[in-house]
Amino acid sequence: MRRTLEGDDDEASGSTRGGAGPVQQAEGVLLPRYVRVNTLKTTVDDAVDYFKRDGFSYLGEANRLDDLDLKAKSFVRDLHLSDLLVFAPKTEFHEHFLYKAGHIILQDKASCLPAFLLNPPANSHVIDACAAPGNKTSHLAAIMKNKGRLFAFDLDAKRLSTMSTLLLRAGVRCHQLAHQDFLKVDPSDPQYKDVEYVLLDPSCSGSGMVCLGTDASPPDPEREQRRLGNLAAFQLRCLNHALGFPRLQRLVYSTCSVHTEENEKVVAAGLQQNPGFRLVHLLPVWPERGLQPLSQCLRASTTKTLTHGFFVALLERHSDAVSRAPPSLEEAAR
Repeated sequence: MRRTLEGDDDEASGSTRGGAGPVQQAEGVLLPRYVRVNTLKTTVDDAVDYFKRDGFSYLGEANRLDDLDLKAKSFVRDLHLSDLLVFAPKTEFHEHFLYKAGHIILQDKASCLPAFLLNPPANSHVIDACAAPGNKTSHLAAIMKNKGRLFAFDLDAKRLSTMSTLLLRAGVRCHQLAHQDFLKVDPSDPQYKDVEYVLLDPSCSGSGMVCLGTDASPPDPEREQRRLGNLAAFQLRCLNHALGFPRLQRLVYSTCSVHTEENEKVVAAGLQQNPGFRLVHLLPVWPERGLQPLSQCLRASTTKTLTHGFFVALLERHSDAVSRAPPSLEEAAR
């Protein structure tokens, strides 16, 4: 598992899944410590009370990014995601009771966005296409209130085993794990006939990750371009395959990459090849948008959002474009 600068057990720490290695996005960056409260096991209010009893100073809900510039032993509730608590950089939780009991998940804020924006309701049927190591899967289960069916696929048996342990600790019960290539999953299989939601976070370059080590030599430009081209071709295959599920209504496509080739260009090609879908405009107040003309999408970065580099797009079938909008910030805070 790749360790980030903060040492998070977050989804992004392994999200290249066989793609390129990590890239240092910004030397010396210290990101806040993000802690997602696992609402399958506790509530945000109870977690806040526990941390206060543990000697932390709670400063309330953040109103702007500057509020995330925290000192030791202080924390806030995130301004965008209501189930996310934010602590000072390097705050250690790996030995904390709440972490060991599965009440909190150490996950970068940007990697919480895909499940939050997909927003599948309870009792829905959902696919997490490239799931291991499982933090997004557990987040989906929490949003679904452990009701419905959550199909999770991954090719790496070792990572899938780790994921099974993580989901057990998190109290997830609605999932069905499969050691399988998502591209070989048959959309016409009767067991997937009611799948309306897909989270697709395919192998990527990992270029958005803030990582340890800066001594790697610069990549050869031509080789790097070929590598990105191969990754983008694979990502587009995954996107087209996912859009082929007959009852699909909403799909989130995300990467921990900063490259246009893996982000806007893949989404643009997918939309061109699947005219029954269109983009949904995400979180108007989010400070960093997709590159024009795909400003409906979100980008994230160390400088503008105080997270790892990330990209998120939400595609929705035309006929259902207004039936289930992403949660507003007001709804999310309830």
